[in-house]
Formats: sequence, C-alpha cells, structure tokens
Amino acid sequence: MSRPLRVIFAGTPDFAAESLAALLASRHDVVAAYTQPDRPAGRGRKLTPSPVKALALEHGLPVFQPATLKAPEAQAELARHEADIMVVVAYGLILPRALLAIPPLGCLNVHASLLPRWRGAAPIQRAIEAGDEESGVTIMQMDAGLDTGDMLLVRRTPISATTTGGELHDRLASLGGQAIVEALDALAGEGLDATPQPEAGVTHAAKLSKVEAELDFRRPAGELAARVRAFNPWPVAWCALGDDRLRLLMARAASPAPGEAPEPPGTLLSHGPDALRIACGEAGEQVLEVTRAQLPGGKPLAVSELLKARAERLAPGIRLGHIDEEATP
Repeated sequence: MSRPLRVIFAGTPDFAAESLAALLASRHDVVAAYTQPDRPAGRGRKLTPSPVKALALEHGLPVFQPATLKAPEAQAELARHEADIMVVVAYGLILPRALLAIPPLGCLNVHASLLPRWRGAAPIQRAIEAGDEESGVTIMQMDAGLDTGDMLLVRRTPISATTTGGELHDRLASLGGQAIVEALDALAGEGLDATPQPEAGVTHAAKLSKVEAELDFRRPAGELAARVRAFNPWPVAWCALGDDRLRLLMARAASPAPGEAPEPPGTLLSHGPDALRIACGEAGEQVLEVTRAQLPGGKPLAVSELLKARAERLAPGIRLGHIDEEATP
C-alpha cells in the first residue's frame, strides 16, 4: 500500500465538516485546517467558530483563519506545512493561482453537483428548484476558474418528489466525505484519470437570497412546489397571510377537484385531508397542495395538525400573498 498523504483541509460550514471528519477517520494525515474567521451568531451576536474549526480543535489540529490567501506571507505559511495536497470544501475564500500550485498534487474540491451543471454557490437548492432528477458530488482538480477544473471522481444520488434542500445537503455531505477519501486513496496509489468538463450543460447556481423565498402564486404549481422543497430549511418559502407570514415547508403540485372552478391565484381552496390547497398559475387554474407549514409564533406542523389548532386563520376563500389590486377582478 502506498504511503498516506499529508493533507491541508480548507472549509467552513457543516457540509465541509463532514469531509474533514471522513479524512480524520482515514489513513491520511490531516496536518492543518483552514477556515473562515469566527463570525457573530445568535441573538447575542457572540463570535462563534465554524463547524470545521470546532471539529479541528477537537482533534488537536492547528487552525488557521486568514482573512485572505492572496498575501505572500499567508501563502508562505501554507507552504510550510509541506502537504502533498489541499482539500477544499465550501471554504468561502478565493484561492489564488499561486497557491493552487503549492501542494505537489494540487488542490481538490468537493463540489455538491454533477459538474458542469450547477457551478457556483447554491448547487443543492438550485438542482431541486429546477426539477432535476439526480444530484451528486464531483471531486474536481481546482484551477483558476469558478468550478471549472477537471473532474476526477463523480458520485450520484437521486432527487425524489419529496426531497428537501436540507435532506439533499446532508446526503451529499456524507457522500462527499466518502468520495474525497476514495479520491485520495487512488491518488496515493495508481492515480485517477482527469476528465475535462464538457462545454455543453454548464449552468450557474446563483447564491440564495431571502427575497426570492416569497412565493408568487401566479407561477405554475410544479415550479412553486419545487421551490418550497428547495428552500427548506433556508431561506424557507413564505407568503403573506394578512399582515403576517405563513412559512411553507413541504408542498406538491395537484390537479383541481372535479368541477372546481378556477379562483384568483393565492386563494385558499377547500382543504384536503392533509393539505392546504392554494389556487395558482396565471389564471388560478392549478393547485398547490401544502402539507407542512408554520404560522407566526408557532412550530412547523403537518397541515392536518395545523388545521386542528388554527383553522380560523386558514379558512377557504382567504387570499394569500400580496394581492395586485389592479389585477384583481
């Protein structure tokens, strides 16, 4: 068996901590962890270490938190670790070209998509939002572009009609940890073939924003259901309920009931046994069925439980969302 590799790890959130945990449990030697500086968190805005930092300290790893890696002194410090390779997972800092060349085996990235589809910041949520039937992780040899490097290893997983952003995140985080260990094992032995990314099929996964979480019920039911699932648990899809917000956590597209006349988009229709039924589409001719939701000040609940407790707030005929008065009949 070939010798274990000396590894520098760079990452910040929970997704990255899964890969670090897998590397720490492997035969390879993680010699340093790089992560974002501590950030204020919680109501008290107390400086809080990243999940990667917390795990690294738990295992006695030296932790480095530079504000940038562009400075020559930061690059010199990284070179002093004499690592064979650097593994980067959701780090949040740009790696300059000069730094990419420091480890003899370069820098590998664990990316949460099937490249070249969904390069960028939010590949997990964008895959669900777009109705993709599968996702996965790609182990990529990093270059100076944005997620443009050669692919070394790909692992796939299906996306079902009930998969949420949180569920896919956790599944891909685990898959990424397995894949990066497999990749390092191969590189320490016979190596891996590098496959250039095809030019066809490139898409960009734009960063999520809270603004886009507000639903427009004039949109098709399938599109809205996918967005609800993609944005669970963050930023969480919502709609106006009077002066409050109703948070929508699980939904599906459905057909109107037999003989049911179209209502203006956003109208609450007669309830199903386990769902709020909301008219949607340009003419209100489609139906969005919401099966899990959260009222202001309440807990996330299955709609069957929500209706038992607060049915008066969700009576059929109520209009949800911000109503365009000029377009209202």
